[in-house]
Amino acid sequence: MTSSFKIPRSVLVVIYTTDLQVLMLERAGWSGFWQSVTGSIDHEDEPLIETAAREVLEETGIDTSHYRLEDWGIERNFEIFKRHRSRYAPGVTHNLEHVFGLELPAIVPVRMEPSEHLRYKWLPWKEAAERTPSWTNRDAILLLPHKRGNA
Repeated sequence: MTSSFKIPRSVLVVIYTTDLQVLMLERAGWSGFWQSVTGSIDHEDEPLIETAAREVLEETGIDTSHYRLEDWGIERNFEIFKRHRSRYAPGVTHNLEHVFGLELPAIVPVRMEPSEHLRYKWLPWKEAAERTPSWTNRDAILLLPHKRGNA
């Protein structure tokens, strides 16, 4: 029997161009909440890199196999917003998030999943960091000048 609850382990994928334009998505059901691609693992043994690639494809239509999806080796534990806790098993209040970066040579077309996001914008990295209310997302975006071009 599988649980209908989300597993409190997820990925954050900062999608950016070589000139540090960052793709930001506005969450459906939460007007004004802008973020990078995020998503939970589907099952306990799903490799995080596979979760990252799946979520990018689902949320943006971008196939990561054509670009450089990099594991930044960063994990952050954060408190789940109260409005989303019902998606998790009773008593679960925190999520462990693993950070990836996806570098693109230039801005590419985005195909959004309307049930997840309302709009998207490509923003300069500093503006993208200021736009998101998620501290983990902000901190990851602020690393971009140091991460860009590092394999």
